[in-house]
Amino acid sequence: MPGKKQKVIIVGPAFPLRGGIANFNEALCRALNAAGKDAKIFSFSLQYPGFLFPGKTQFETGKGPEDLAIETTINSVNPLSWYKTARLIRKENPDYVIFRYWLPFMGPCLGTIAKLIKKGTSIKTIAITDNVIPHEKRFGDKGFTSYFVKQIDGFIAMSQSVLSDLKEFTNTDKTAFLPHPIYDIFGEKVNKPDALKHLGFREDEKHILFFGFIRKYKGLDLLLEAMADPRVKQMGVKLIVAGEYYEDDAPYNEIIQRNGLQKSVILRTEYIPSEEVRYYFCASDMVAQPYKTATQSGVTQIAYHFEKPMLVTNVGGLPEIVPDKRVGYVTAVNPLAIADAIVDFYSLQREDEFTKNTIEEKKRFLWSSFVNGVEGLVGRL
Repeated sequence: MPGKKQKVIIVGPAFPLRGGIANFNEALCRALNAAGKDAKIFSFSLQYPGFLFPGKTQFETGKGPEDLAIETTINSVNPLSWYKTARLIRKENPDYVIFRYWLPFMGPCLGTIAKLIKKGTSIKTIAITDNVIPHEKRFGDKGFTSYFVKQIDGFIAMSQSVLSDLKEFTNTDKTAFLPHPIYDIFGEKVNKPDALKHLGFREDEKHILFFGFIRKYKGLDLLLEAMADPRVKQMGVKLIVAGEYYEDDAPYNEIIQRNGLQKSVILRTEYIPSEEVRYYFCASDMVAQPYKTATQSGVTQIAYHFEKPMLVTNVGGLPEIVPDKRVGYVTAVNPLAIADAIVDFYSLQREDEFTKNTIEEKKRFLWSSFVNGVEGLVGRL
């Protein structure tokens, strides 16, 4: 039928669920609609059972997005909901379905929905694979991921390392590397003095930001040890830790106490509401991601949106996104290398130079480019 819009379903977290994956799915849905598709999200009524969720709550407060169609039908541990969701999606008769895969625990649920959708139809299935080998391994991971992968026609990875990991599960050539697009959902920039004032920080001090959920693999301990470097201490740099602990905070507090960092570290260790995110980024001089392992990261793309220099470690896909000495630093995974970069940044006054370069570099990460990449993969299925 001439002029008929292509229908696309996204299966994955969305409002009222919170976090980077939900934010991404909502932004992708908007980008698909802006490209002339008819896009809709099928999300979770229950995403994680309690033992898998270390935070305080899985849910956002406030009003949901009025410009998006979101159905909350999936219970990750109730197979009846998987059948119901597949039935509803088949009724929509989409051209293709995009599954968001980030945790092997979701393999049985998402794999079964995909299998039921495909049975006796021509509906194509694509997976955006954040991780196929998880940061924190559990029994059954490989089997769950294998089951899911078998139901999928094509795969998108946002880092080359994930594309490489996929080869353990499939030899398909129906894959695409599409870098994580810019997160532009947290509002416009505010000037640094206004952001500092809003958060109650001093304008005459230097600030580095660590942002997001705190887990072992994110290397906050390495960054705290770097903050204890005498050169960094002498510069009077402050580290803002903005995000909720997803594990015991005792080891981090021990590093702070042992190194006398109480006045050097500003702890805002609770979930940061979406409307506050821009103030933390805009108040900082540089955003640090001292990860021990990584695939890709949404934090880099928030930093790009707010045109902030970055410090990342040389793991996973992070060096692909942050060119060393152009928009920031790619360091070895140890406190000394991280401290060396912080000293270089402030002693050579690199903030203005790196900031200008982020403005140019972020053009690589448009949502329209990501949607074009999805369409290119669909065309090869």
